[in-house]
Order: sequence, then C-alpha cells, then structure tokens
Amino acid sequence: MKQVITILAVAIFGFGAMAQEKKAENPNAPTISFESEVVDYGSIEQGANGEREFKFTNEGKEPLIITNAKGSCGCTVPSWPKEPIAPGSTAVIKVKYDTQRVGPINKSVTVNSNAATPVKVLRIKGQVKKPEQVKTTPEKEPSSLMAK
Repeated sequence: MKQVITILAVAIFGFGAMAQEKKAENPNAPTISFESEVVDYGSIEQGANGEREFKFTNEGKEPLIITNAKGSCGCTVPSWPKEPIAPGSTAVIKVKYDTQRVGPINKSVTVNSNAATPVKVLRIKGQVKKPEQVKTTPEKEPSSLMAK
C-alpha cells in the first residue's frame, strides 16, 4: 500500500512539474494595446444609446487575430473585427449595453486573441437612471369659494 501511495505521489508531482514548464515566448507576437480598458457611461437615462467603443492598436510584429469577445451577461453585447489587424494598425471593439435596465452598470467584456497576453478583460461602468416624470395634470388650486 505504501508503494502505491509513493508511486502516485511521484506521478502527481512529476505531472505538476511538467505543467509548470513555459512555452518559449514569441518575440514577434502581436500585442494588443487599448487606449482605455474602462469605459465610463457616466449617468445616462433609461433607453439612451448604449453603444461605446474600445479603441486598440496592434503594437506587435505579427497580425493580431481576435478569436472571441464575450460580455459578462446578455445585456452586454460586444462586436469585434473578424479580419486580422496588421502590426501598427488600430481597430475598435464595439460594446452595446441594454440601457432599459435601470441601476448601476458594472460589466466586463473578455477578449481572446493570439496576442502575447491572450486574454484581456475590459470593463464598462456607469448608472442608468429613470427619466424624470413630467406632470401631465395640473395641480388643483384651492377653491376661492371654500376660503370664505
């Protein structure tokens, strides 16, 4: 029994050591650099335009390919360029937030690519407020007959 435990322990540590080995990094790999990784919507009214953009540049030496971009929930929908981004070129990831939801905005968009850092998390924040209600009926003035 001790031999089985010893063999299992050696095997587990051996596999763990192999998993720790790093791949050789590509010095020419694309590098995705965002102007800002956070977009602040500020305070916006319910139903307002929820579209914003994250502008980025490929600062690497090889074409950048974004393989996926996913919002943290269904209310945050990203769209990204499907074609490779040449070195030195810029592009945008568009994000549309559903502004019908009243309350704070604190969502993320996870971007996967072939960049040296393959996963980037972008954030959107802000506050969606209900539009102010405009009174459509005039307030009643006190009747002059009741004052006498």
